[in-house]
Amino acid sequence: MALKTLLNYSPNFNPKKRISKKIKFIIFHYTGMKSESASINRLTKIQSEVSCHYLIKNDGDIITLVPDLYEAWHAGVSSWKNYKSLNKNSIGIEITNPGHEHGYKKFSKKQISSLLKLSLFLMKKYKIGSKNILGHSDIAPQRKKDPGEKFPWEYFSKNKIGLWHTLKQQELIKDRGLKTSKIEKEFFFNNLFKIGYSKKISKNQNKNSYLRDVTKAFQRRFRQELIDGKIDRECLFIYKNLIKRYN
Repeated sequence: MALKTLLNYSPNFNPKKRISKKIKFIIFHYTGMKSESASINRLTKIQSEVSCHYLIKNDGDIITLVPDLYEAWHAGVSSWKNYKSLNKNSIGIEITNPGHEHGYKKFSKKQISSLLKLSLFLMKKYKIGSKNILGHSDIAPQRKKDPGEKFPWEYFSKNKIGLWHTLKQQELIKDRGLKTSKIEKEFFFNNLFKIGYSKKISKNQNKNSYLRDVTKAFQRRFRQELIDGKIDRECLFIYKNLIKRYN
């Protein structure tokens, strides 16, 4: 059964059709612009050279901008596990939200409801596993923060969309801020790379700066109350719980 969407096609896609088996991931984004109309204009304007497959409006309406079997230009320079440039292997979904630069806010209930339905529909259609539902910040931690710490990853995981740890809040909070050793930090990063975060450091960034960015991406996804780029014992417990589920 097809999902009802509005049509507003974007010219920003690769014209070579891909086979459905190549679609392995769904990537969530926020638009990061002051207004919804500005977001739609940018995603459909040829000069912007950006797009996505679907946009979820504030009122929950879903717009199709690029058909699934074409590469939309949403991921940019990106990496997850052995995959590079994830445009080739993903479906990109933008959610209207001003983002961190313009007054980041909670996503509306209508948006969340529509995203839930759309994600389940696409996962079933293309046989996409729950662990392959990612945020833009997961695949591009040096550049991106979206969909950000207000995105309800835990709620989505309860609906079998994306993964979340199984630890209780009261178990974790007592370890927040507690220091970790150098060896534990190295172990943490090695296991983040096993989960899927990229090891590749850009030419204009040093190792420490990159590792902070990766830690923040991890925290935005799995420890949303505190995004400080520091590896405390709470972060260690979370990754130890997750590593079994991602591998």
